[in-house]
Amino acid sequence: MKVIEKSENSVRPHDPRFMAAAISLAARASGRVWPNPAVGALIVDESDYIPVVRGRGWTQATGGAHAEARALHDAGEAARGATCYVTLEPCSHQGRTGPCAVALAEAGIKRVVVGVADPNPRVSGRGVEILREAGVEVVVGVCEGQAAEHHAGFIRRMRDGRPHVILKLAVSNDGFIGRRDDGQVAITGEDVKRRVHLFRAECDAIMVGIGTAIADNPSLTCRLPGLEDRSPVRVVLDPRADLPLDSKLVRTADKTPVWVIVANDADYERTDALSEKGCSVIRVAPDGKGRISPKVALRALGQRGITKLLLEGGSRIAKSFVEADAVDEAMIYNGAATVGNGGILPFGDRGLDFLDESALVMAPGRIEVGPESCDHYIRKGK
Repeated sequence: MKVIEKSENSVRPHDPRFMAAAISLAARASGRVWPNPAVGALIVDESDYIPVVRGRGWTQATGGAHAEARALHDAGEAARGATCYVTLEPCSHQGRTGPCAVALAEAGIKRVVVGVADPNPRVSGRGVEILREAGVEVVVGVCEGQAAEHHAGFIRRMRDGRPHVILKLAVSNDGFIGRRDDGQVAITGEDVKRRVHLFRAECDAIMVGIGTAIADNPSLTCRLPGLEDRSPVRVVLDPRADLPLDSKLVRTADKTPVWVIVANDADYERTDALSEKGCSVIRVAPDGKGRISPKVALRALGQRGITKLLLEGGSRIAKSFVEADAVDEAMIYNGAATVGNGGILPFGDRGLDFLDESALVMAPGRIEVGPESCDHYIRKGK
């Protein structure tokens, strides 16, 4: 990995503002472009007293244009002599599309401002090097924290071979996430429901355990108006291939992908039946008790390009992932409902205090979601 000179002394007063805008553009691609990173780019003309945006772009679906290419196309000839703000270091390799670093230099861009360096150790710094060798001024690290947060999934997959995992739980005012033998229980209201559906649209995949898949029979889709086509890949952790063929997940596998992670020794008749219904079956090695460890499951997802995973399962899968140090963030929605007798604790036999023993800490400030709220936990040292 190359050490990139960040050149903080060449940062201009308006650079953070335009980088923030590029990060907002990048969010438009979230959940839609894996395994590629969701990048945003702006072409800005700084020749006048007031800088003017000439081009905008964000990553297109796999095989489509990268953010920089889209922004250059949008800017046309106005790109010559302009500045490009890009959330992630421009790529330097030839893939389905050409190297963005070369395209920027050839378009006459005179200055490139980068949010965060490429986390891939094999190519990190090479894009910056290509640009500087072509005489382009490069500034790295503007709004680095925000850019790294946006690209957390891509960074995690490049560094650790697994997706960035976000645990979502809705907890009643008496500390429960549901009621035994009662199916789905409404813990939170419509405002939280809309927020969660938007969150689904921003993730590559969503996971539940087989217990939740059977008990709740969920769809796990995004059902916000206008975003119905943004549903993530739906993943079920199902060691014995017990997912019912008449479940909502299986019945809609032809519309929105369903991946079923099973143990290597799962019954082939069952897995063949799931495959015939359109599900993708992923076989992995179980542990000594026949279970699938979180890290094995995540490695399988990382190998298939998933960068950002929303974990929406019940108490057992939530506890197992936290115990395995496999959760990077947690969104705990605090509902107004009371569950009462038969309540299910968030982490099996433990309440939310279980998070105090994990690698997660609560971020400052409670997030208001209509009449309810959300506590955001992040990994220590993030």
